[in-house]
Amino acid sequence: MNDYGPILVHGIPEKRYLYAKYYEMKLHAFFAVAAAFAATALSAQTVQKLDDEKYVVSAGEVTMTVDAAHGGKILSFKLGEKEVLAQNEAAAPAPASAEGQPPRRRWFNPNSYGSTFWTSPQAEWNWPPVPEYDSLPYTVESVDETLVLAGQVSKYGYRIRKAFTADPADGAVVVTYSIVNESGETRKVAPWEISRVPNGGFLEFDAKSESVTPADLMKVTFDNDMATLEVDVADQNRKINVDGKGWLSFRDNGLVLTKKFPDIAPEEAAPGEAEIQVYINARKTFVEIEAQGPYTELKPGEKLDWTVRWYLAAEK
Repeated sequence: MNDYGPILVHGIPEKRYLYAKYYEMKLHAFFAVAAAFAATALSAQTVQKLDDEKYVVSAGEVTMTVDAAHGGKILSFKLGEKEVLAQNEAAAPAPASAEGQPPRRRWFNPNSYGSTFWTSPQAEWNWPPVPEYDSLPYTVESVDETLVLAGQVSKYGYRIRKAFTADPADGAVVVTYSIVNESGETRKVAPWEISRVPNGGFLEFDAKSESVTPADLMKVTFDNDMATLEVDVADQNRKINVDGKGWLSFRDNGLVLTKKFPDIAPEEAAPGEAEIQVYINARKTFVEIEAQGPYTELKPGEKLDWTVRWYLAAEK
């Protein structure tokens, strides 16, 4: 105030102007905090929906893509942009397997890619895989911090559920499989995860030489009960059973895929099956790394849960 009336700022009395500026600054601060909170919440969101019923589960730089519309299959497992699972496409030529030999090509079977889940023993259903487990649509029951999918009931009376969640602190994506007995009779079953990887590379697991059967079917070396399997070429389909110790790793293309699962004794496995299995397709079109849980009796309405922790890191 002066002799000529109130002081004006941009035509507004000074005191009113200062109040307006004060509240404007507080409003800007509020929106800045809200934007930061929203960005943090978005970055912390571990399950995101893509198109065509696909979902991505993220644990830091590690991402797992799941296809609910096609068997709840794991389509992809990446570190950044580097993929470790076999994909449904042909890839570039691989280096020669031995000096003087032509380069091998990496081929991917259009029906054998990603990672799937079946019941064990296979003798119950033989081949092909049961559609309700492997290829038919799964219902999305929950999408929050955990993605939960439910399959359809098969003619064998089982329904499969899959729960995917991230553990960023451990750098893992955690997959829990459930087998629900919806038949009217008591039955025995074991869980079985099958992951397809590109041909080539090395597998590692804890095992004694006598626990790998059939012996000498694949190129496996042992060092203090640490087994290393080098994927090689043959003109026949080959499969081995291994009494492992609750983990296995696959190294190739600068990546290390490690899976951890409950260790079981040989007598706990389903008949004719094992805790770890490796299948190499003839001509190395694809390789399957497999893990199984305990052969469990389920009464009508009962279920078994079995968890596999997936890790992916750069090879050092």
